[in-house]
Amino acid sequence: MAIELNQIWDFPIKEFHPFPKAKLGVGAHDILGVEAKELGMTRVLLMTTGLRGSGIIDELKGKIEYQGVDVVLFDEVESNPKDYNCMDAAARYQSEKCDGIISVGGGSSHDAAKGARMVIAHDGRNINEFEGFSKATNKENPKHIAVSTTAGTGSETSWAYVITDTSDMDNPHKWVAFDDTCLVDLAMDDPLLYYSCPEHFTAFCGFDVLAHCTEPYVSRLDFAPSLGNAKYSIELIRDHLRTAVYEPHNLEARTGMMHAQYIAAQAFNSGGLGLIHSLSHAFSAFYDSHHGLNNAIALPRVWEYNLPARYERYADIAALLGVDTRNLTTVQAADAAVEEAIRISKDLGIPENFGQLNVDTYEKNQMNTGKYAGKGTGVDTSEKQIRAISEHMMGDWCTPGNPRECTVESMIPMVRHAMTGTY
Repeated sequence: MAIELNQIWDFPIKEFHPFPKAKLGVGAHDILGVEAKELGMTRVLLMTTGLRGSGIIDELKGKIEYQGVDVVLFDEVESNPKDYNCMDAAARYQSEKCDGIISVGGGSSHDAAKGARMVIAHDGRNINEFEGFSKATNKENPKHIAVSTTAGTGSETSWAYVITDTSDMDNPHKWVAFDDTCLVDLAMDDPLLYYSCPEHFTAFCGFDVLAHCTEPYVSRLDFAPSLGNAKYSIELIRDHLRTAVYEPHNLEARTGMMHAQYIAAQAFNSGGLGLIHSLSHAFSAFYDSHHGLNNAIALPRVWEYNLPARYERYADIAALLGVDTRNLTTVQAADAAVEEAIRISKDLGIPENFGQLNVDTYEKNQMNTGKYAGKGTGVDTSEKQIRAISEHMMGDWCTPGNPRECTVESMIPMVRHAMTGTY
């Protein structure tokens, strides 16, 4: 009888995924039109959540048009992009006879653009058919430039995108797709575009970065090529996140977080994610709340849940975050990582649990709008809802990378604490 490798190792063969070309640094956005023209774009669909009042869209639109490239604006992307955002964008692309896409914003804009490209490449198939790994059958899709205005997503350099399936609002579902064909053709990160990002969104996005770099570092994949980027990203967060939040025009801090988010995404691109993202996806499936905020609330709980499986790695994280662990045991140092995460959370004004969220929690809150209208002004913290979120997590494609084995029953106490517990 032959030995099956998956009976010996969870991931016997690990795959390294490519990164797209990128322009990073001050002034990168000035050459957006030039880069679009060099990619052969003549009429682009400019996809964004709006960024109203920032002036960014008007500025970038002008830079593109100056190079003789026409712009069709699609500013209907929602936070936590929905399936219909992708379908509507694809329809607009076709009707306007575009030949390229430029997404501007955070992960919502980039992910919706990736989804729209999949729909276009597959003759209008429903975007919800692409959940999971490598579902694309047509390897050619529209050219795509992703311009980031937040330091959080990493979508501009990763092979992943996340979409909310709204076809059954009684059973909402937020899913993840991984596909090398969705890689953008050019990523553009310019710290000057982060200056207008509000304080609380900078904090939320920063926790998204902390999840992106620490989850591959403790992942069950234990993928060596990802570990160096993961560790350096943690150090950059230590040095720059608080300053970026409270001194939004500090160029050094904004640049540091730009690099942190970029290399953190390169860490998870092949090194995997885990329960922080699974819980975040599940909660926003029900409440449409900000992904980074969800990660911030989930992160200390997931770290504590995972400690027994990865004491050594969490001890490393504590030291990388600046905790003096020289006189601590490995277990004590791992515990200190959780305490430091809580300290950062408090420093940045993160709510202690999901139950504290309501439609007035933060500006531009997407809760209780669109298809989510009528869901109420607060969060249902009942045992029924806690179980539903735990069940959603078990079906998330990020869960298999988590270092500690998961069942619905094992996750319920963690989810309950995230819903109602305090530090």
